[in-house]
Amino acid sequence: MALKKFVFVRSRSFVFAASVSMIASLPVEVRAADSFEDEGPASVAADDFDEDRFGGMRQRLSDWNVVVGVGALYAPKFEGSDEFEVSPIPMISAQIGDRMSIDTTGLTVDLLETNGFTLALTGGYELGRDEDDSSHLRGLGDIEAGGVMGARLSYALGAMEFYASVDRTVGGSDGLLGKFGTTVSHQYDRFILSAGASATFADDNHMESYFGVTSAQSIRSGLREYDASAGLKRVDIEASVTYMASENWLIRGQAGVGFLTGDAQDSPIVQDDVQPSALLSVVYKF
Repeated sequence: MALKKFVFVRSRSFVFAASVSMIASLPVEVRAADSFEDEGPASVAADDFDEDRFGGMRQRLSDWNVVVGVGALYAPKFEGSDEFEVSPIPMISAQIGDRMSIDTTGLTVDLLETNGFTLALTGGYELGRDEDDSSHLRGLGDIEAGGVMGARLSYALGAMEFYASVDRTVGGSDGLLGKFGTTVSHQYDRFILSAGASATFADDNHMESYFGVTSAQSIRSGLREYDASAGLKRVDIEASVTYMASENWLIRGQAGVGFLTGDAQDSPIVQDDVQPSALLSVVYKF
């Protein structure tokens, strides 16, 4: 089973791949692993459903492959922090037609699909960073939020997917990010097991915004001056397990670790260059 698209969930400046749209794209026959028609509670719920009032709406949501749910993300307070926090994460995704999908981070439009390759345009946002997120950031000032425009090229080969993406932030850091990675997934009974690895590159604007320290910032914060240049910013490894509890309910657990590299790793802003995280979510597929 190839993974079509990853949803990037942000906790402040931290980025975590949650792949909600993978759940949305699963057909009912696959997600239901076994038949649920003979289960008592499910049959009663189906009999009590008011088709006249809600049937049409549910059908439209089903056609759009809508997924809604909530998750809890355990992650560093900011990229490079050694302090952690738990944040609630909304999980919303919808596939509109064959080529458009939308979620809490933005819009994706597939322009071309041929011989396993998919070329897509993406639009979303970057949350930036608030110096009030941590006492370690005091004096550095805020990094404003900005819009993100990008493109993604992927190639599906059986259960594996290889991808490359580029994203430009308009406003905020005015930075450019490039990402290369691969994912693999396997279904066993009612479980979907997935794993992936990726490398993220950043330009001078992004690196200076998030990891550089100007002379004025140094005076205010007490951190030494530092120039952060373009290059490989981080390498990430993640794995997840999705349990198909019923025809509509899914439970997902995901864990990952990122390793800051190069000028990001050496920045005085970074307290720990190893960035672990975990996500637990429950979603409902219409």
